Amino acid sequence: MTLVLAAAEHSGRVLSVAIFGLILAITLAISFVGWRRIRTASDYWSAGRQISGPQNGLAMAGEFLSAAAFLGVSGLMFMDGFDGYLTGIAALCSFVPLLLLLAERMRNAGKFTMTDVLAFRLREGPARVAVAGTTLCIAAFYVIAQSVAAGALFEALVGIPYWVSVLVTVAAMLSYIVLGGMIATTWVQIIKACLLLAGVSVMAIWILSRYGFNPVHLMDEATRKSGQGNAYNAPGALFKKPLDEISTGVAFVLGTCGLPHIMMRFLTVTDARAARRSVGWAVGLIGVFYLFVAVIGLGARAILGKGGEALAGKGGNLAAPYLAQHLGGGAGTTGGDIFFAIITAVAFATILAVVAGVVLAATGSVAHDLYGGVIRRGQASEQEEIRVARLAVVAIGAIGAVLALLAGKGFNVQLLTGLTFAVAASANFPSLLLTLTWRRFNTTGALAGVTVGLVTAIVLIVLSPPVWPGPDSQGAPFPLGNPAIVSIPAGFIACVLGTVLSTADSRARERYEELTVRAETGIGAEVATH
Repeated sequence: MTLVLAAAEHSGRVLSVAIFGLILAITLAISFVGWRRIRTASDYWSAGRQISGPQNGLAMAGEFLSAAAFLGVSGLMFMDGFDGYLTGIAALCSFVPLLLLLAERMRNAGKFTMTDVLAFRLREGPARVAVAGTTLCIAAFYVIAQSVAAGALFEALVGIPYWVSVLVTVAAMLSYIVLGGMIATTWVQIIKACLLLAGVSVMAIWILSRYGFNPVHLMDEATRKSGQGNAYNAPGALFKKPLDEISTGVAFVLGTCGLPHIMMRFLTVTDARAARRSVGWAVGLIGVFYLFVAVIGLGARAILGKGGEALAGKGGNLAAPYLAQHLGGGAGTTGGDIFFAIITAVAFATILAVVAGVVLAATGSVAHDLYGGVIRRGQASEQEEIRVARLAVVAIGAIGAVLALLAGKGFNVQLLTGLTFAVAASANFPSLLLTLTWRRFNTTGALAGVTVGLVTAIVLIVLSPPVWPGPDSQGAPFPLGNPAIVSIPAGFIACVLGTVLSTADSRARERYEELTVRAETGIGAEVATH
């Protein structure tokens, strides 16, 4: 019997690797096609601004729906019920400020990167250096989160060692960006979004069918199997302090407005109207996704029960794949192995695509902002910037892989991503918003806001319970798991104080008028290149 079970387990693992290999081959083929279409810097970083609103909405959903959103949120719901779903709700709500404050303005005012907006109005050198630094920090956090998910996923489910999984993730991501740039990354995101939405839809409908398509029955069963009683569906299971819950929610709501790879998405569309439509598509798709993820999280608890906790792992990240296996018939069955393999492969493809988008934004900061804008002072050719970007991909990927290996695999990836959102909301969002909306805002204010927001967020993360000195530490100097409620106001206050306490910046005021006209009307905005 032992030999039979071992053979069945081996068969499931082989099938998972085979399906993932097929997805990887298709996406790499797309990268080769994208490589042949790259002629200019606009092609490399903004896909020639030829992406339509619906296409960009799908790609934006692909960027946003990471392994953290799928494995992390479902795992948090499996472990902690209602509290675990807060991060998903907050992440969806983040598109409201994004649409109202930044979407159209970014498309009209930007060129290749988020930094271009600040550099247009403020002193170019300091602005590019400051925001490039935050972009690289955010990329590092994101690469760690997704690589941790990849390593834990393939080590536990497919038998590949953690370090090998991390290196495969980084190598595949490098291929997407080095070869195809934004063109390949966009279509990889679209394919990934479709696969992920299809996978969670099938799982959610399958779960609901077991409970007569009655969510109340599903929730009651999950509550009963949790062993926590009514506390499973009440606040406090995950976030012991209400302030911690608020801080984490604020990080997700405002963090999207400071994520470089999401901001770059608005520079790929044809015009501001397409930027607005892409947000509408993204919100619709992401909303459906999170509804299904809630069903999966509750279904994991209702179906797997307490016994599933050992399978799901310490952070709960593996609840969804093992639930898929159970739905298909269980370990060793043909249906169980196939569904397990499909969900595992889709989750891994999700990781690759998200890391590619984040690192592409980071290479834009290195090659376009630092090298082209600061070192070469705008004199670098487009082909020169592209070559530097491809070299930067390798360096960033290598650093990210090392950090992921050092981080280990004990974190819930959604909570780790929440720390990334806190850095983005604290360092980038205040300066970006005030550059577009405050006439008096100047370079000193931007540098102060970026520096204080970044340093405050990172220092408080290091001093927080998830990091100091290990997960769930009760002796951490900073009591909250996410620093957003402190670091975001610190970023805004530093922006304001830096501006009002410094000398007037006539250039910033003069360029504000031109930036406002461009951002609000599209006059002078970058146009499609083909």
